Amino acid sequence: MTGFILALVAVLLSGLGARDQLTVAALSRNIGPRPAALIAGIVVCCATAAFMGYAAMLITPLLAAPARLFLAALALGFAGLEALILPPLREAKEATHSLFAQTVVLLAHQLTDAARFLIFGVALAADAILPAAIGGGIGGVLLLAAAVLTATLAAVPAQAQQNTLKVVMHSDLKIVDPIWTTAYITRNH
Repeated sequence: MTGFILALVAVLLSGLGARDQLTVAALSRNIGPRPAALIAGIVVCCATAAFMGYAAMLITPLLAAPARLFLAALALGFAGLEALILPPLREAKEATHSLFAQTVVLLAHQLTDAARFLIFGVALAADAILPAAIGGGIGGVLLLAAAVLTATLAAVPAQAQQNTLKVVMHSDLKIVDPIWTTAYITRNH
């Protein structure tokens, strides 16, 4: 249970505003919200979390407890370096509008993401491989859903702005009281 909670909280805290979340939000904004893209993102989140759990499962029996802690600290250090060195990409553009290309880009971002290093480190340090992988996967899915939701909500005012009627009045507005005058400019304004 400790590994689950630690991985979930670590992924949620490290993933806010991370490269993969900003990429998903930008692609959702550019291409438009598609349920297939959300499903592909969820699959990629779960697959990368499972991959880090699998890597931890392979390495755990090979190392003694102090060496596992050292490797977990090294993974946490890599997570910190990734968060400090690689700046989040502000605008991702997908020229092909392909679901496969979007999935490959997201997979590449998530395999080298700080959150995945954290899943690996927590799985090694807590010696709870499956709970850490599940917690990290759930945290990644929550962040992905939040990124898609914010991109969708940000697109709503842009769509409303496209439907706004722009009018150029035919004369100046001199009297604003419609009772005092019968001029159409006053009524229309």
